[in-house]
Amino acid sequence: METNHRIVAGDSRSLSKVDDDSVEMVVTSPPYPMIEMWDDLFSELNPKIDENLENGEGQSAFALMHEELEKVWAEVNRVMVDGGIVCINIGDATRKVDGSFRVFQNHSRIINAFEDLGFEPLPEILWRKPVNSGAKFMGSGMLPPNAYVTLEHEYILVFRNGKDSRSFEPGSERRYNSAYFWEERNQWFSDVWMDIKGELQSIDGDELRERSAAYPFEIPYRLINMYSVYGDTVLDPFWGTGTTSFAAMVAGRNSIGYELDEEFIRLFEQRVEGVPTYSTEVVKKRLDDHKEFVEQRLADEKDFKYKADNYDFPVTTKQEKQIQFYTASEVEKTNDGYQVGHEAAESTDIDIEESQSGEVASLSDF
Repeated sequence: METNHRIVAGDSRSLSKVDDDSVEMVVTSPPYPMIEMWDDLFSELNPKIDENLENGEGQSAFALMHEELEKVWAEVNRVMVDGGIVCINIGDATRKVDGSFRVFQNHSRIINAFEDLGFEPLPEILWRKPVNSGAKFMGSGMLPPNAYVTLEHEYILVFRNGKDSRSFEPGSERRYNSAYFWEERNQWFSDVWMDIKGELQSIDGDELRERSAAYPFEIPYRLINMYSVYGDTVLDPFWGTGTTSFAAMVAGRNSIGYELDEEFIRLFEQRVEGVPTYSTEVVKKRLDDHKEFVEQRLADEKDFKYKADNYDFPVTTKQEKQIQFYTASEVEKTNDGYQVGHEAAESTDIDIEESQSGEVASLSDF
């Protein structure tokens, strides 16, 4: 299997190099309106934003920032297939403007924008992003009533393009091969992710690090596995350090990234070399975690009804039987990005015994 990954140095308010109805999924984390690190970027897009901030007109600046993002959302609407899924990682902002402290609800504004475009909101996910500070409180500290809650979570907003889900031919091989484990489903499809933490960016140069807002690899990787299948194309209109493309390479999907700052694209050339090794580690961990799940389930005297078709281990549901993992074997640079070769991941060392009916009876050896 081969996947292609295009990187476009350009403004995503015009996704001119992406065809209509050609993208199955969007995973992105845009610049957050009213977070100070993004003021200059938004002001470059619309100088009136800087004027409003200087004049203490926070609400007006907030609205203008979102108007710039909404130009991107309109383009996303154009390129998405019917039933495609959009996942947006966003945090709200707290800020004092003109002497008044308040929260600017970025997530609510984005939900409204996508509903106006005809997208259907799906249940959202919260992930905890702790503030690494000994002085977390804001406002008057220990004296009521003028202290403020510290925002330590971000939203993953999930939208479907239209009312209907994507359709596949009966028994679609690439869909069933893309299955995840039953125990992964129980973890991933929870509305609160407590096991993913924010992380420092290993980027050379303080100025470039400040312009980066990359989220942890596990976020796009999970989302891509949850809402797309092998062969799909994943778009990130706010590409940044390329974490979404990196996750798509590991997950065996195609990707397209738009990025204004070509320095990030240059740095990705160094990062992409690690895709084969990292993909092997990720797949091995998923298989090892499943092995632990199987061991624990059997220790609890719970049987398995099904055996995986491509691996020597049992699975909980019939939908998991055709699960197939791929690891990246090689990465080749192309004129507009990268091509990644993928190989089917080998079986684990879990051995099973089957009953005469073909159902899994027990594990005989680890």
